[in-house]
Amino acid sequence: MFDEELILKEVQFKAIRSSGSGGQHVNKTASKIELTFDLLNSQMLSEEQKKLLQKTIQNRLSKEGLLIMQCGESRSQFRNKSIIIQRFLELLKTNLVEEKSRIPTKIPKAVVKKRLSNKRRNSEKKANRKPPEID
Repeated sequence: MFDEELILKEVQFKAIRSSGSGGQHVNKTASKIELTFDLLNSQMLSEEQKKLLQKTIQNRLSKEGLLIMQCGESRSQFRNKSIIIQRFLELLKTNLVEEKSRIPTKIPKAVVKKRLSNKRRNSEKKANRKPPEID
């Protein structure tokens, strides 16, 4: 599929300040990690893989073809970096798998016959509820 170590060399990381509550700690440390991956200029992915990823994760790509992910769950920059790397690799693995085309199963003749006989029986039952026609 792809070599995780080589693909991580193409990724840029940037530490930014986390938003939200947290007091003085949040105001002075850059613990949130932003991962940027240039999908279109990647050397480790084949053209087919790039096209497949463009199709499957198009809502997560910028206009320039950049995938930008952020993680600020933990107060630790190192922990956030490991979380975002794991998410990034998981995203690539799940979206590089092509879905198998569904082959519809053939309905057995016995099932069709049973459905039609039940339908006929139900129709006769309802027809017998009607009052007889008098000429």
